[in-house]
Amino acid sequence: MEKKRVAFYTLGCKLNFSETSTIARNFQDEGFDRVDFEEVADIYVINTCSVTDNADKQFKQVVRKALKLNDKAFVAAVGCYAQLKPEELAAVDGVDLVLGATEKFKITDYIHDLSKNDHGEVHSCEIADADFYVGSYSIGDRTRAFLKVQDGCDYKCTYCTIPLARGISRSDTMENVLQNAAEISAQGIREIVLTGVNIGDYGKGEFGNKRHEHTFLELVQALDQVAGIERLRISSIEPNLLKNETIDFVSQSRTFVPHFHIPLQSGSNDILKKMKRRYLRELYAERVAKIREVMPNACIGVDVIVGFPGETDDHFLETYHFLNELDISYLHVFTYSERDNTEAAEMDGVVPANVRAKRSKMLRGLSVKKRRAFYESQLNTKRTVLFEDENKEGYIYGFTENYVRVKLPWNPELANTLVLVELTHIDEDGSVRATVVDHAAVAAGLPAALGL
Repeated sequence: MEKKRVAFYTLGCKLNFSETSTIARNFQDEGFDRVDFEEVADIYVINTCSVTDNADKQFKQVVRKALKLNDKAFVAAVGCYAQLKPEELAAVDGVDLVLGATEKFKITDYIHDLSKNDHGEVHSCEIADADFYVGSYSIGDRTRAFLKVQDGCDYKCTYCTIPLARGISRSDTMENVLQNAAEISAQGIREIVLTGVNIGDYGKGEFGNKRHEHTFLELVQALDQVAGIERLRISSIEPNLLKNETIDFVSQSRTFVPHFHIPLQSGSNDILKKMKRRYLRELYAERVAKIREVMPNACIGVDVIVGFPGETDDHFLETYHFLNELDISYLHVFTYSERDNTEAAEMDGVVPANVRAKRSKMLRGLSVKKRRAFYESQLNTKRTVLFEDENKEGYIYGFTENYVRVKLPWNPELANTLVLVELTHIDEDGSVRATVVDHAAVAAGLPAALGL
């Protein structure tokens, strides 16, 4: 009998990518053939996101794209948006199945009859039931693997729906994380990115209990000892949970690279308090200063939200000037969008859409300036680049350990290898050109942060 073909589309974060990859492996274990989303498939699985308004709209576009490829295909929606608004997704034309937070990893149990439904079938738990942990990692999709170590969040930020979509904070066991990391490394993948909803909270709920069994620092120290891993990267970590001890350890680590992505959200203490963030701007500045002290060439990325309710021009300028003076490398700018069932959606002082857009544009401009300055500071230095395996219009791209995007003429021998280069100049597309210094096993036991 001919195998059924399944294709996947992921909206949102690195955590979603790791979970999509795990769900895909479950399908393959059940005898399905995985194909690219651009191909004709019998089943299309869309892993949804609910962080921004845009991700909601994107879902409908992706459904239309799938049905254009095969109008008889079975379409399933999983993920955060599927947990928050299952009936809304089920009502989208062409959607056959919607699975919530606990059901998504059992999707193959729900797919017996692939005939189209008039209305999507919903299987969605109460979010309080999402109290167990399912490990996952992405593999075979890219040069880097995303390794999930934690899920859910106990924070109560007033703009955020993630606790409603993913449940309480809980962690994978240390043993399982280390085993997954070893499995990934054995597949020839050079870099592992640690991911989760609130990874600095790692160790909480590790064995289903509320207390911390391990700390994030202990996790980082244990992963640094796993044989065969060449690069480890921390994804996003809350400033109050990024301890000085962790920063010091990364600076001397064998495998952890000097790159931090730390959400700020606002440079105004008034707004941080309204957001119910767990730090003030002074602590954030301290973290950046500490990183710069021990890793002068580290890359520091920042998340920031503009247009939060009550954000006046003065509040915004506080944020702009704070970031302008801070020694950071780039920004991820999010325009605030109202989310149902959040405190912020009920707040006074709604910022008009045109003002939000203007502020967003100003910060994106600042990000371009910051990234350019960071890249310029790295010219004429030697760095190790992990090259991707895609030929993009005659060029191959990759990232240095400290997250500088490097561009060389296409050479298939460089794909998925670590190469020592000297950074020479910034190209017109914003990436950095380089000359190869040594293509031989560059990472041979040298600390990932060497010379940084």
